[in-house]
Amino acid sequence: MFTRNWPRHLLCLSLSLPLGSALACGPDFPMRLLDNRDQSLAELPEGNFRFEINRLGHAIAGLKDVTEVTYGVDANDYAEQRSQAEQIGLSTEQQALVQQLRGLTDARQVEVQGAGLPAELRLYLAGAVAFTNGEQGLAAEYFYKVLALPKDQRALRSTWAAYSLGRALFAMSSAADANPDLLAQSRKAFQQTRQLSIEGFSDPLELGVASLGEEARVARTAGDWNSAIELYATQNRHGSTVGYTSLKLLMADLAAMPDAQLAALLKNLPVQQLVTASLISRLGWSFGEQPENEKKLIKLLQSSTRGSLDNADRLAAMNYQQGDYASAKAFLEHAGDGGLAWWLRAKLAVRDGDKNAAAAAYAKAAQAFPQDESWGERRTPDWAFESLQPKCRVDGESAILALQRGDYLQAFDQLYRSKGIYWFDAATVAERVLTLDELKHYVDTQVPAPPELTQQDRDHYVPLPVAAKLRNLLGRRLLREDRFDEAPAYFDNSELQARAKWYGDLRQEAESKWWPSKRAFAYYHAATVARYNGMELLGYEMAPDFATFDGNYSLETSELKVGPLMAEQEVQRQRATIAKPDERFHYRYVATALANKAADHLPHSSQAFAAVLCKASMWGTSQKEQSAFYQRYVENGPYVVWAGDFGHQCQDPDFQKADKRYITQITDGLRSTLRPYKTPLQIGSVLAVTAAALLLILRRRKPL
Repeated sequence: MFTRNWPRHLLCLSLSLPLGSALACGPDFPMRLLDNRDQSLAELPEGNFRFEINRLGHAIAGLKDVTEVTYGVDANDYAEQRSQAEQIGLSTEQQALVQQLRGLTDARQVEVQGAGLPAELRLYLAGAVAFTNGEQGLAAEYFYKVLALPKDQRALRSTWAAYSLGRALFAMSSAADANPDLLAQSRKAFQQTRQLSIEGFSDPLELGVASLGEEARVARTAGDWNSAIELYATQNRHGSTVGYTSLKLLMADLAAMPDAQLAALLKNLPVQQLVTASLISRLGWSFGEQPENEKKLIKLLQSSTRGSLDNADRLAAMNYQQGDYASAKAFLEHAGDGGLAWWLRAKLAVRDGDKNAAAAAYAKAAQAFPQDESWGERRTPDWAFESLQPKCRVDGESAILALQRGDYLQAFDQLYRSKGIYWFDAATVAERVLTLDELKHYVDTQVPAPPELTQQDRDHYVPLPVAAKLRNLLGRRLLREDRFDEAPAYFDNSELQARAKWYGDLRQEAESKWWPSKRAFAYYHAATVARYNGMELLGYEMAPDFATFDGNYSLETSELKVGPLMAEQEVQRQRATIAKPDERFHYRYVATALANKAADHLPHSSQAFAAVLCKASMWGTSQKEQSAFYQRYVENGPYVVWAGDFGHQCQDPDFQKADKRYITQITDGLRSTLRPYKTPLQIGSVLAVTAAALLLILRRRKPL
C-alpha cells in the first residue's frame, strides 16, 4: 500500500533496534494533490479522533479549561504535585505541620496533632490519611464534615473534599455487601466538585475537570455507557488528555464485546457517535493496515443505523470510506448543509462524472467549513504527510477540476490560499501552468512583499513566508525568460536583489557590447553567477531543480500526458515552460553554455580562452561535457602550465591581456601559414628590394 517511501521508513524503524550504530532517516515530504489527481479526488482522508470526540462533548459554563496536566492519581509525580498544591494559602508554620501530619497513619491522631490548624485543613487531612490506609468509610465521614462547614470556613479544601469523597464512595461500592446507592452518591460528589470549582473555591489541581473523568468511570461501572461517553468527551473538550485516552480505551472495550452485546449498545446515539468517530478516524490502524475486528464494528454499525437521521454526515463518511457509495448517498439525503456533507456530495458527483455538480458542491463545502477547522496531521498511503485543514483540502481538490476546465488562475488561487499546506502544488501551477504575465499580474495585485527576514531570523532558520516564496519564484522565472529589468524587485532580500541585477546587467552587456573581450567578460561573469547562485536566481521551485529544498532533495514527478483530469491545453502550457535542459540543476548547463559563448569571443591564443574553457570544464555536469571543453582547448587553445590538471586547477581569465591577442592572433596565423615557404620568400624579398632600389636609381639619373 505504501508505494514510495516504505524502504526509508523500514530504515527508520531500525533505529529502535539494538544496532551497533545509528542509521539516519530521510525527511518526509508534504502531500501533493496534483501528483495523483484521481486519488486526491476519490480519497476521503481519515478524520481526527480528538476533533471528532470534541463534537460529542459540551463545554460547561464557568468551568475553566485545563491549563496544564497537573493532576493524575496514577502519575509518578502525583504526590509531589499534591504536596505543592497543599502549600498554597498556608503560613510557613502551617505548611510544616501539614507535611508532618501527612506522614501519620492514624486519622484520629491527625485530628489531635492538627488541633492548631483550621477545621477544613485538619478534617481533610484526617480523611486523606484514612483513605490512604484503606479506611474509605472513615475517610468519607471526614470529607462530609469538611463539606458541612460554613462556606467561609472551607475555601481551601471544598473541591478537594468533594472529589475525595467521590473516590471514597466509589471504592466502597466495590465491596460485596455495598449499598447499591453508593455509585449514585459517588456521582453526586463528583458533580458537586465541578460546581464548587465553578463557584470559585480553590482548585489548584483542576479537580473540577478531573471529576468529569471520575464520574464517567462510575457511570461506566454502572453500565451507563451514554453518560460515560458524554462525560469523557466533555473532559476532553475542557483540555484534559484523560478524556481522550479514556475514550480510546472505551472503544477498545466496545470492539472486544460479543456481537449481541455490542449490537444492543449501538442502539444508543452516543455509542453510535463514538464508534463512528473511531471508524472515520481509522483509530487503531497501524501502517495503513485495518484492525481485524474493525470489519465487525462496521457491519454492526451499518445494521444499527439504517434509516437514522442523526449523525448522518459522519455515517455517510464512514460508508464512503468503506466503498459503500449507495449507503453514503442515502445518508447524505439527511445530512444537512455541513462542510463534510457537501464535500462527500462533491466526491460522489466526481464519481458519477458530473463535474459541474462537483464544482458547485466543492464551492458550498468551502463556504461551510470554518477557516480554522483542523483535523491535525495525517499520513497518506505513500507516507507523505498532510496538515489536514478541510477548507484548504476542499479548495485544493476543487483546483484540480478548475485546471481540467482551463480556469488556471482560479486553480492557482485556490491552491495558494492553503499557504504552506499545498505549496508544492501551487508552485507547480505558478511556474509551469500560468503564463509569466498571468503570474506577474496576480503577484502585483494580490501578493505584496512581506517584511524582509532579519539576519537573526535567517540564523535561526525561520522559514520564508509563502508570499516571499511566490515572489522569489516569479523573480527567478523572469530571469529565466530574459526579463532582466523586472526581476530584481521580486526577490525577498537586498542581497538577492543585487545579485539578480548584476546577472541581468551582465546578460544584457554580453549582447550589447561591440568589443569582443567586453562581451566575453560579460558572458563569463554571467556564467559564474549562474553556476554559484543559480539555485537562488534561476532554479525551478519544483522539478527539475527543487529550489524549495535548496536542491538537497528531489521528488518523483508524474507523467505529463492528456487524461481525464489533465486537458491538452494544460499539457501544452507545461511543455512550453519545461526547463531547458530538463535536468536537475539545469542552471549549471546555463552556466557552461554562457562560458562557451564567452570563449567564442576570445582569441584562441589567449590565456583567457584557455581559462574560460577550464572553468567550464570544472562546472560541467557530466564527463561528456567536461571532455568536450577539454577537446576544444586541445584543438584551439595555447599551451598553459596548468593544462595538465585541466578542469580542476584553473586560473582566472585575464581579459585585458586577451585584447592584445586579437592582432597577434592574425599575424601569428599568417606567419604559421607562410612558414613552409620561408626560403623562397626570403630570396624573393631580397630580389624585390634590389629591384626597387635599382629602379629608384635609374629614375634619378634620367636627364632633365
